[in-house]
Amino acid sequence: MAFEGLMVSVSGVRGRVGEALTPEIVTQFAAAFGAFSLARSNSNAIVLGRDSRVSGPMFHSAVVAALQSVGANIIDIGMAPTPTVQLAVEHHHAAGGLAITASHNPVEWNALKFIGPAGLFLDAAEGKAMRAYLDMGIPRASWDKLGVLTHDRDAIDRHIEAVLALPFVDVEGIRSRKFVVALDTCHGAGADIMQRLMERLGCVVHGINLEPHGRFHRPPEPVAENLGELCALVKKTGAVIGFATDPDVDRLALVSEQGTAIGEDWTLALAARVVLGQRPGPVVTNLSTSRILDDVAGRLGVAVERAPVGEVNVATRMRDLNAVIGGEGNGGVILPALHLGRDAPVAVALLLQLLHESGGTVTAIVSSYPQYRIVKDKLDRPEASLDVVYEALRRGFPDAVVDTQDGLRLSWDDRWVHVRPSGTEPIVRVIAEGPTEADARELVRRCREPLDALVGSI
Repeated sequence: MAFEGLMVSVSGVRGRVGEALTPEIVTQFAAAFGAFSLARSNSNAIVLGRDSRVSGPMFHSAVVAALQSVGANIIDIGMAPTPTVQLAVEHHHAAGGLAITASHNPVEWNALKFIGPAGLFLDAAEGKAMRAYLDMGIPRASWDKLGVLTHDRDAIDRHIEAVLALPFVDVEGIRSRKFVVALDTCHGAGADIMQRLMERLGCVVHGINLEPHGRFHRPPEPVAENLGELCALVKKTGAVIGFATDPDVDRLALVSEQGTAIGEDWTLALAARVVLGQRPGPVVTNLSTSRILDDVAGRLGVAVERAPVGEVNVATRMRDLNAVIGGEGNGGVILPALHLGRDAPVAVALLLQLLHESGGTVTAIVSSYPQYRIVKDKLDRPEASLDVVYEALRRGFPDAVVDTQDGLRLSWDDRWVHVRPSGTEPIVRVIAEGPTEADARELVRRCREPLDALVGSI
């Protein structure tokens, strides 16, 4: 079944509200997910949560009706972070979970994220099997077997308690420091859990954009260029660190005590320093994550394993390798000691632990490692195979270490470049990192040449 304008990825579906994404479309996908989940589980419960987007309540109503129509009992946790939904799926031993969120996308977008019974997003095979219900017909429940709706109002409380119980976090030690911190949740779903967690850790919290009304006044992705207000707040309040979350609270970006946004790649690297310092073990990230993680892990005698881009790809590789920490360079920290999902509250606790145990500042810690610059580029995806591009790049860079798990990644000791087709947009991404911005831009330029040639030949 074709859905024009809709972005269907491995484990979710997203679109602009009122255009590609309508209540009718949401109902079809939610019903398919419910039928798929119940068919492979002994449970008939589905956990449901949403972020703060204005369209969230409308789509919530559509999802509830759709899930009831296939006989699923909905456990509604209300407005909550996506990782809280994942944890609630595990807590209730549910058949699956559904988060209504477009994550970092602009305000006019919304989406459905599909979560399996283990609290992981659906993988490629599961997503394909779920979408098959859209074509073969969705089995509906009779009037006497319709699902019922119940509410779980303790999901966020359980999430907070689980973070505070982590063996990597010295709760009393952090409390004794009485850290002054700054927080920007961009009017998303994170204000409640983030403020309460940090207050439980003894922090004095200065916040902005905490009202969860979903009317984002700036681009909600927590990248450096969007964090000017938080940088100013850190300087004004004398905070030791600034934290920024995306609307569904699975990504965390950092601002130093000097009011400088240090880049979201540092979140995972610094969190890994804490965990690996206490429990050395495998680390997993995706192919487009900064090599600063390799430097941090290398100083602790640990190598980094890389997986294709996509949270579920990283999470399943972590599960297979019994990794102690992993995640993505977009500020997504995955700590298996809690669950196999990106989790901003976990990242906050680990970063506060780092400040406590190191006794240093964010700036001092960051400056003790090599510095890199990442450059990201994209172009329309050509209507042809990219194999000829990959082969040209391999010939052009014969001294590079080659990885073909997800497009083509070429790497050296101090730089790398990754060329891959996007899984959610009709584009090709070219991401490079080097010791300087000029180094990274030169890698991007050289990789663009065969891509541009292919486009020009069509």
